[in-house]
Amino acid sequence: MSRVGIMGGTFNPPHNGHVHAARQAMAAMQFDRLLLIPDNVPPHKTMPHGSADGEQRLEMTRLMAREIPGAEACDMELRRGGRSYTADTLRALQRALPEAELFLIIGTDMLLTLDKWREPETLCALAGLVTVARDDDDHAALEQKAAWLKEKWNARVWLVDCPALPVSSTDVRADRALCRAMVPPAIYQYIEQQGLYF
Repeated sequence: MSRVGIMGGTFNPPHNGHVHAARQAMAAMQFDRLLLIPDNVPPHKTMPHGSADGEQRLEMTRLMAREIPGAEACDMELRRGGRSYTADTLRALQRALPEAELFLIIGTDMLLTLDKWREPETLCALAGLVTVARDDDDHAALEQKAAWLKEKWNARVWLVDCPALPVSSTDVRADRALCRAMVPPAIYQYIEQQGLYF
């Protein structure tokens, strides 16, 4: 059975923090493939003014995938349209990849609020949950939440130790120098070519 990691996000733009977390998860979990899935309309936030459109975010995600051995960009949420709910994506992936074991890579904040997501029981049933623990303070809270999720929905949770790269897409979009420093060179070149953000 192949092990397939799934990492979603707006990727507006993808940055070195995304790449770092993905590489760490790949190394720790020994995935056969990693699917990078830009969302169409994130259910939990509004896309800010001046954002890249879906095709541009997909192209930047393709460029990001080149930085991570075994990774590939997947456009299924963009093709599906509407709000991008992870439960719908996991159901579709289970149908498309019936022989695969699925693992959802999520940030620490996402794991800690997973019970507020749409259909959390479906997420726990269809995929293992992999989160990157940035420091010892994270660890205690994450272990407590992992135990709660296991008790409530029989969740399988893995914590990957990984020093954080403190960068966000919001910061990158606001500062050209930071963007140049904190996104892979091919993505920065694409941002410049497309006249994005600045």
